[in-house]
Amino acid sequence: MKTRAQMEISFGMIVSVVLIIAFLSVSFYAIGKFLEIQKTIQIGKFTDNLQFDIDKIWKSSQGSQEFSYSLPTRIQKVCLVDFRKPETGKDSGIYYDLKKSFYGSENLIFYPVGSGGGLDSTILKHIELDKITEIQNPLCFENIGGKTNFTISMEFGENLAIIK
Repeated sequence: MKTRAQMEISFGMIVSVVLIIAFLSVSFYAIGKFLEIQKTIQIGKFTDNLQFDIDKIWKSSQGSQEFSYSLPTRIQKVCLVDFRKPETGKDSGIYYDLKKSFYGSENLIFYPVGSGGGLDSTILKHIELDKITEIQNPLCFENIGGKTNFTISMEFGENLAIIK
């Protein structure tokens, strides 16, 4: 005589398993969205802090200071670019990629394009873009381990700040 093992799962148990899977899925989705929002806020904070530091140097008669900023690691480079001039220098190969985030007056663009999560480009005020991009256009700064360093300076008698 052969016996068969038989497993019975109640309808309530099946519904419970499905609900647990649904709750876990929604939880992981929500956590992912919150992390994405955190990165977007970090990018916004970067641009605000950079503009604040530029303004601080610009309002003084002269000065030079190095600043370090945090950015999400998905951003590889922060580039200052003048699209009124042709591409030159070591990062000239990404000039046309950066142009995809240019809508008329932006001068700071994150590379790779799209890594800014909707904040791919912005306008920095009170900088001498012609002088900054004189030798290299675009002038890009590496984002190494989530940190990017800039030296912001302004010489006596100058009207606008320079970023190096």
